[in-house]
Amino acid sequence: MNESKVPFIVSLSGKKTEVDRPEPITEDIEVLPYKKRMGTQEGVEALLEGYYVLIVDFYSSGLSILEALKDHLAKKYKGQSFQAQRDFRSAFRAFSRHLLLLVSDHKISARKSPDVPWLKILYPELSEFYLPFPQVQGLNSSWQWYKNGISIPVLKKRLYPFFGSYFPTRFEHLSLFDEWLKKYKGERKSAIDIGIGSGVLSFQLLENGFEKVYGTDANPNAIIGLTKEFNSNALLPKMELFYGDLFADLKIKSELIIFNPPWIPATQDIEGLDTAIYYDTELFPRFFSEAIKYLNPEGRIVLLFSNLAEVSHQTKAHPIEEELKLGGRFEKELFLQKKVGRASEKTRRNQHWREEERVELWVLKKSAKLEARSKNA
Repeated sequence: MNESKVPFIVSLSGKKTEVDRPEPITEDIEVLPYKKRMGTQEGVEALLEGYYVLIVDFYSSGLSILEALKDHLAKKYKGQSFQAQRDFRSAFRAFSRHLLLLVSDHKISARKSPDVPWLKILYPELSEFYLPFPQVQGLNSSWQWYKNGISIPVLKKRLYPFFGSYFPTRFEHLSLFDEWLKKYKGERKSAIDIGIGSGVLSFQLLENGFEKVYGTDANPNAIIGLTKEFNSNALLPKMELFYGDLFADLKIKSELIIFNPPWIPATQDIEGLDTAIYYDTELFPRFFSEAIKYLNPEGRIVLLFSNLAEVSHQTKAHPIEEELKLGGRFEKELFLQKKVGRASEKTRRNQHWREEERVELWVLKKSAKLEARSKNA
């Protein structure tokens, strides 16, 4: 196996930004070679015992083991609660990481495997390495989205998300934002999009007449992908991208700050795209503490959120309401809600709470007391 060295891609700021990719296994490890004739139960038992299982015949053998692993874990995690389903997914993720595929010369060695061009793009310096089977599945799905694009109902264009960039699969909050944008009476000189992801909110801002959008993201892949996207769409003069957490040390102030934060509190350490779904206890306090520095005196903050965590009994605390009660920095100007649609029939998980779920749009402005103190300072 070759030593791993992550390739670098230059970001808009001129700084070299490491691309985030599934961690390859390049060292020699002990594996259990698996063929379909051995039986899926033997493969599942090996995974549960902590062994690495390498698919050496057909790609479909790995799919069979993963299905058998899900069936096994479903018997242990029987509950239909939101937390029980989270526990099931966490256990599946942990065990399935030990199911491996060999990548040689940027091709998957197992027969009848999909062609995944990301393997050459993301691992140009490696000739042979292992990847967990679910990671290969993710790379394959990501390539199809990147190649074919994704249609977003509120946009006039398709998105082509770079690998590892978060993009929405539900659109009610985007529709709510679009409705608000069309009625917005403020200046449209600039906006800051925090956690730009695949750029949906920024594209909505540009389509609604904003002259300049500053996008930030702590995920380097989002910056890399959007750099390419904006270049190909001649939007580069209207966009400026910054790699970093929250406001990423921006040097400007704006009349509008947009933030579509994660909707669910984390119960364990989070990484990768999970940071777009789960928030730690410090995220909202840090955001509001920094936002006050980047907002013009008459500016507004727009947050797109959901009551999902409350109706699924993940928390009783609403982080935006908590800020308004205790922070003393902002006051509510507008609050809108929209009912969410039914879950897709293809969804295997029980999502009974969606009957009560509402997406939310909050418009906040600096509190009158804070403004008065600023003027008297």
